[in-house]
Amino acid sequence: MITKRQLGIALFCGGIFVLVAVWLNDLIGTSDYAGVGALQRNVMLAAAGVAVVGLTLLPMGDRPA
Repeated sequence: MITKRQLGIALFCGGIFVLVAVWLNDLIGTSDYAGVGALQRNVMLAAAGVAVVGLTLLPMGDRPA
């Protein structure tokens, strides 16, 4: 059974992974557009939200999710 702490760690790591992936995509410049576009901004905001939700689950301990 997965606990709230494990779920929080998974959500936090997933959100940070997506944030870094979008940032690296912009840094490498895989498209002709320079700068962060609207879709990238929305994905980064959603990933940050997922990471924050993951952080809020960490202190809930070993209760089942």
